[in-house]
Amino acid sequence: MADRPRPSALLTDLYELTMAAAYFENNIRATASFELFVRALPRDRGYLVAAGLEQALDYLESLRFTSEEIDFLRRQEVFRRVSDAFFESLRAFRFTGEVWAAPEGTLVFAEEPLLRVTAPIAEAQIVETFLLSTLTFQTLIATKAARVVEAAQGRGVVEFGTRRAHGPEAGVLAARAAFIGGCIGTSNVEAGYRFGIPTYGTLAHSFVMAYAEEGESFRQFQRVFPEHSVLLVDTYDTLGAIEKIIQLGLRPKGVRLDSGDLVELSRAVRRRLDKAGLTETKIFGSGDLNEFSIQEALARGAAVDFFGVGTELATSKDAPALGGVYKLVELEAPPGQAVREVHYRAKFSEDKVSSPGRKQVFRFRDPQGLYDHDLIGLADETYLAAEPLLIPVMRNGCSTVAPRSLLDLQQHARQSLQRLPTRYRQLQNPPAYPVRPSAALAALLERVRQAVLQPAAKKNPR
Repeated sequence: MADRPRPSALLTDLYELTMAAAYFENNIRATASFELFVRALPRDRGYLVAAGLEQALDYLESLRFTSEEIDFLRRQEVFRRVSDAFFESLRAFRFTGEVWAAPEGTLVFAEEPLLRVTAPIAEAQIVETFLLSTLTFQTLIATKAARVVEAAQGRGVVEFGTRRAHGPEAGVLAARAAFIGGCIGTSNVEAGYRFGIPTYGTLAHSFVMAYAEEGESFRQFQRVFPEHSVLLVDTYDTLGAIEKIIQLGLRPKGVRLDSGDLVELSRAVRRRLDKAGLTETKIFGSGDLNEFSIQEALARGAAVDFFGVGTELATSKDAPALGGVYKLVELEAPPGQAVREVHYRAKFSEDKVSSPGRKQVFRFRDPQGLYDHDLIGLADETYLAAEPLLIPVMRNGCSTVAPRSLLDLQQHARQSLQRLPTRYRQLQNPPAYPVRPSAALAALLERVRQAVLQPAAKKNPR
């Protein structure tokens, strides 16, 4: 795996830094716990595949403010009245907290924490933006990839979306997440270099058009790549291109269909290749594909061995954003006080309630070993019949887990999906997987609700 420059400490929203300054100036040093979760799953999603944790932990371990970054902040008008002491504190800033998280490849559902941060409140606040951006994006793409792979019914899916991704780095991370979600590889060379993902490539229409004769372009490409040539055959006439390949005596590894009726063309191409003895030549389908079009094509009998999926996968086009939130759930007085004082925090605004307290997700299985339901409980609860999903991954600002290979993460995701009953994996209108709060969490939520809302009602009688 190739090393990358550390992310800038300024990759955050301004209000994270203004809040940090206000905490500093008002001498707020409490330890805070925040939880990152998704309130509701996107349309047609029955689950999410957690991804992005490795990049999140790398960021937390390496987080530093440079002198240039601190000087930039000093010059901002909003910080004009902030003391020099705050900016000096940024020179020594480190993330020193604790993190619990669902391992990458784990299935998660609405309201379940993907990650919990416990740290001095300013530290926990500053990292919010990066954590949300990193985890929600990769989780979104890993989930999309899992759906596409499910639709492909065992046929290989290659991530082709770099050129349509929302920027070069998004393309690299989309390739990583797509591999966790089940893709066999990517067209993105940087992702292959950085993460060890298998890379795949064919050729473009421009290569065919660079030659005066289509057949000559095929012959010259296969001369250079005799064992790895996948020839693009739809530049002019798909079936005519297949005839040229046969007449020239070429034996390409594969042919790619990028336009036209994928079902009819793939079946016609397969028949002609087989008749010519090219039974080992694979058919690669691409061209604005997604899980729905792949499912339909295979249901109609498409003779496709591999799929290349680009725009729809790298942008999760039908559900391009995941509504992740990062909510304060608990405050504890800073170290040194004689009595440990914990304050639970929850949000009660309409349609945006968040539950108090540090939590754990407990997953129960049925007698056949399939996932049956989840219980969101408090972190100190224990259920012997359930699997707790959140594990400790960072302590005192240092990672406590070794990075796992992407193949391991992909296998974990695959096994998790196999344990999820089929009805929750269906591509359209899946039922909601059962998730409920524990009795202890429900009681704590009600206690905090009464403490917060009853005094307000007394102050504002109707």
